Amino acid sequence: MKIEHFALQVADPAAAADWYVRHLGFSVKRAVESPFCARYLADSDGAVMLELYRNPKVLVPQYRSMDPALLHIAMLCDDLAGTIERLVEAGAVLVSGPVALGEDFLATLRDPWGVAIQFVVRKQRLV
Repeated sequence: MKIEHFALQVADPAAAADWYVRHLGFSVKRAVESPFCARYLADSDGAVMLELYRNPKVLVPQYRSMDPALLHIAMLCDDLAGTIERLVEAGAVLVSGPVALGEDFLATLRDPWGVAIQFVVRKQRLV
């Protein structure tokens, strides 16, 4: 089996999707308005998809109050300092890092909706 996507309930999926496209290199593969708003986003390789949605029957999690160790999106990057600077200018908030973890380096930011995103520079990629 292959994972098709993972999903996050957010307050404004359209705006969040626009931010992920503009600042993280995602692309919108499907946009849905009914019965509720959803955006299906593919990463830059098209290998992983993220659904951002807003189902009014379900509460939006309080991502800002969650420890990033409980839930985060992990993304590879080549320039950690540059990525942090660029995303903070775009409305993200630095939570921690950059720090060394063995031969890797990582930093955690929160997107404007509070979702934790971990950026990783790996000496040797896992995938």
